[in-house]
Amino acid sequence: MGEPIAAHLRPERACVLVGLPKSSWHDRPKLPQDSELRQQIHDLVRRYPRRDHRFIHPLLIRAGAIINKKKGRRIWRGEGLAIKPKLSRKIRTGTSIPMQAEYADHVWTYDFVVDQTLEGTILKILTLTDEFTRQSLALQVAASFTSKEVKDVLRDVIAGPGPPAFLRSDNGSEFIARDLGIWLAVQDIGTRFIESGKPWQNGFAESFHSRLRAECLNQEVFYSATAR
Repeated sequence: MGEPIAAHLRPERACVLVGLPKSSWHDRPKLPQDSELRQQIHDLVRRYPRRDHRFIHPLLIRAGAIINKKKGRRIWRGEGLAIKPKLSRKIRTGTSIPMQAEYADHVWTYDFVVDQTLEGTILKILTLTDEFTRQSLALQVAASFTSKEVKDVLRDVIAGPGPPAFLRSDNGSEFIARDLGIWLAVQDIGTRFIESGKPWQNGFAESFHSRLRAECLNQEVFYSATAR
């Protein structure tokens, strides 16, 4: 049995023949292409909310997706996943980062991030980053830190690649303990403190902390400072 005659007519003429108003005609909705791939991208965006398509693309390839960078960028934009840039703050003249790193292990930077458990217990996270390579060298979590515990973390990291030339940090109470200062001097490690109220002078730590909070701390619930 052949196809209905109406199948070969224009939509308007077919509606007249079968007694339907022309407004009732509509095209069958098209399903979005690459729906599975788009879902993978959205899943990765929820996991890494502050990353762009250049970071997501190799993760898709690793998961077995067949997609080139141009297609990945097109889908990314089509799904409205562009990261909104943060509003920049004007920085006064003369407040640039003092002494920028020129090679690996030249300048390390360390600082604390504060979070809390589900029950409200304060958590302090000590971060240590190489400013030149942007590599995270240490990520230690505890309810609180003494200068000795900070020193122990530094000693463990230095045991690998060796000491940096300088350590940059906040000039807060955690870093001015006398025994820590003496230990750094014995290790022949120079210190660089940022000025009070000028966090942009420790911009590498601030940038790392922003990603850490967006991709980990804001995504997880912590029950205690110890792993289970």
